[in-house]
Formats: sequence, structure tokens, C-alpha cells
Amino acid sequence: MNTAIVKPAWSPLTIALMVLGFFVFWPLGMAVLAYILWGEYFGGSQDRAERWISKQKQWVSGSRNGRRHGCHGSRGDSSGNAAFDAYRDEQLKRLDEERRRLDEEIGAFQDYMHNLRMARDREEFDRYMRERKESRYQSGDQGGRETPPAY
Repeated sequence: MNTAIVKPAWSPLTIALMVLGFFVFWPLGMAVLAYILWGEYFGGSQDRAERWISKQKQWVSGSRNGRRHGCHGSRGDSSGNAAFDAYRDEQLKRLDEERRRLDEEIGAFQDYMHNLRMARDREEFDRYMRERKESRYQSGDQGGRETPPAY
């Protein structure tokens, strides 16, 4: 049973106390805001505090609702219904195959883009070298070589 006069919730009283707290001394307003947002977890009903603690324990242990984080739970999890478990395993297998196929397509597309970039870069480089050679030829420069003076 929660017998607090000011409950940690958004009510006209708590909002007025928060605004008044900000006018008087800003840390007091922040404290009231923190009480409104998180007061139920720390000083409110025992059920919510216990749920918060168990949620934090699950977070630390790396699991939620008995399952590990990731794309899906481990396949050893059982719902208690054999038909559903078989259907779920079949769908997860199908999704894994689809994921593998998509990963292969992504790899092929990245290879294609890499080859396309290489071809474009090669074309630009060849054009640069051609233009450079033509500009040297037109200016009379033979690759930086000077002809020896004739005596």
C-alpha cells in the first residue's frame, strides 16, 4: 500500500511543485522531476520495485524473458505445444536460409560495385595519362628528355 501524500506521477500538484522547485532553486526542481519519473521504482509500490530489480538482473545476465539476446531465442526453447514448436523451427530455418541468400546477394553486389569503381578509376587514369602524353607531345616536350646540342 502506497500512503505517500504526493504520488510519483504527473498530476497538477507534482507539476506545480516541480515548477516551484525550479523557481526557488533549480536542483530542487530537478529532484522533483526525478521523483515524478523514477519515484515509483524506488519508493513506490513494492510490486513495481521488484519488477524493476528483476528486469535489471535480467539485463545484467544478458537475457530477457528467459531468452538470450539476438535474432531469435535458442531453438531449445519450448512453448509447450509441439505443433507450434515444429512450425517455429521450420520458419526460423526458412528465415536463416533467406538471410544467407540475401547475404550472398549483398556480397555479389558489393563485388560488382568494387569492380565498377575499379573500371571507372582505370578509365579515368588512362584518360589522364593519354591527355598528359598528348599535351607533352603538342608542347614539343619529349618526355622531359632534352636533345643534345649539335656541334
